Amino acid sequence: MVGCQSQSSSKAASTSATTTEATATAPTATAASTITAATISRYLQAVSSDEMQGRKPFTVGEERATKYLADQFQKLGLKPGPDGSYFQPVPMVEITGTPSATMQIRGNGQNLAFQYKTDFVAFTQREQPQVAVTNSPLVFAGYGVVAPEYKWDDYAGLDVKGKTVVVLVNDPGNAGNDTTFFKGKAMTYYGRWTYKYEEAARHGAAGLLIVHDTKPAAYPWSVVLSGAISPKLRAQLPDKGASKCALEGWLTLDAAKKLFQAAGQNYDQLYAAANKPGFKARPLGDLTLTASIQNKLRRQTSKNVLAVLPGTTRANEYIIYSAHWDHFGVGKTIAGDSIYNGAVDDGTGLAALLSIAEAFQKAKEKPARSLVFLAVTGEEQGLLGSAYYAQHPPFPLNKTVADLNMDMLWPYGEMKDLTVIGYGQSELEEYARAAAKEQDRYVLPDQTPETGMFYRSDHFSFAHVGVPSLYASGGYESRTRGKEYIAQQRQQFTSEHYHKPSDQLDPSWDLAGIAQDAQLYYRVGQRLAGETTFPQWKAGSEFKEARDKSLVGH
Repeated sequence: MVGCQSQSSSKAASTSATTTEATATAPTATAASTITAATISRYLQAVSSDEMQGRKPFTVGEERATKYLADQFQKLGLKPGPDGSYFQPVPMVEITGTPSATMQIRGNGQNLAFQYKTDFVAFTQREQPQVAVTNSPLVFAGYGVVAPEYKWDDYAGLDVKGKTVVVLVNDPGNAGNDTTFFKGKAMTYYGRWTYKYEEAARHGAAGLLIVHDTKPAAYPWSVVLSGAISPKLRAQLPDKGASKCALEGWLTLDAAKKLFQAAGQNYDQLYAAANKPGFKARPLGDLTLTASIQNKLRRQTSKNVLAVLPGTTRANEYIIYSAHWDHFGVGKTIAGDSIYNGAVDDGTGLAALLSIAEAFQKAKEKPARSLVFLAVTGEEQGLLGSAYYAQHPPFPLNKTVADLNMDMLWPYGEMKDLTVIGYGQSELEEYARAAAKEQDRYVLPDQTPETGMFYRSDHFSFAHVGVPSLYASGGYESRTRGKEYIAQQRQQFTSEHYHKPSDQLDPSWDLAGIAQDAQLYYRVGQRLAGETTFPQWKAGSEFKEARDKSLVGH
């Protein structure tokens, strides 16, 4: 392929990746033991091959990847969705936005010109050739959070219609050491930038700018920049985004400090005030903002791929296994390679998904509840496919028992730990703990909860509408090489291969750990499928209310 490394060497060699069979730590009599490293390898080779062209939505890579997945489901004898198809259409719009070169800030005798990319980035969800905010009054609203369960409202008594709101990244609990304040260092949903844009739009704001600070954001400005300057895939909305803020974006910390100074305010003092209960939002002097964005629009339909193993006695109740099929396609050439294969992210999840489906089909005893195997589109663009499924569910959400999500499973051999992202949220953790015990593993809470990983993969779309969700894998302690080895491998992958063409199948990988995780997920789903009860969110979870409402009279 054009721009690739020599296929006769590096990529061809990758097909011999380690396929050592996973140690049978769980009872070998179960169908879970049919999930092996060899099975994982077979599927991983296919979904992360150059032929898939990086699996980007709206490209030949999408057509090939989705066809492969549907073909595999059909070969396994799984049923299509309720409409008779293995595909769920997901309408999207690609917005390529070009902001004005400067963002003009005027008032208080000041005239600032913030520079695009250096000081700010901006984008929009409005499906219009041009959007603009002109002389929009600026307001500082703390973290931009309305959280009744924490008795917190940054918009209390504030009218922001037509105004541009400036807010801090993360949530109020992140700044201090009180673990009972919000969730302490662990990010809540209110810390997610997506939530902040949604909340500002609900209050009628014209714009919302988030102040970037590397520590509470958990990523540098370069990550914000790279995401902002690329074309954005969005869900097509009935109102074409008219209900969204016209302008969404970020300010660098230095630009924010200049902005506050121009308003006669001190950033550090306002930051401290915003982290205390009772904070009151305030205008930034009489400063106004003017900026615009020129857009190119392309509307098209992507696909989720789904298949069903019907239950034997409770077929109208569903357990979802999910993984995302999309990656970044063919892009910027790095070290002679331009195909972003996405082997770990999320070829590993797809391989586990297909291996679990195969194991259930091989099992002599079929599940009482129905199993849905769901490969979603647009995860890399903001969980678009899973969000669309959650808003347009082919199977009723109040009959959906759980979502078991797999994303970025580590190819470094068997693990002693099972790390649960968002630990403390739901009773599914106890199911995971029981399955881990069978494998002589221990459960470990997320070790970096401040990064908000619970809100950054497809299980969140289900959690958001109340469906209990599990996102877990081994990731911190190798069974044979310890914690330091895994820390080194993860750090190397993140710095050298994550979202790069070099995330491709490597002959040195030991896939037994992925098989181990898939076996565990099989056991969790098997147990859920044999029960008559529904797992619940734990008290204090922000998703409990949505579930309780959906289950009334179900």
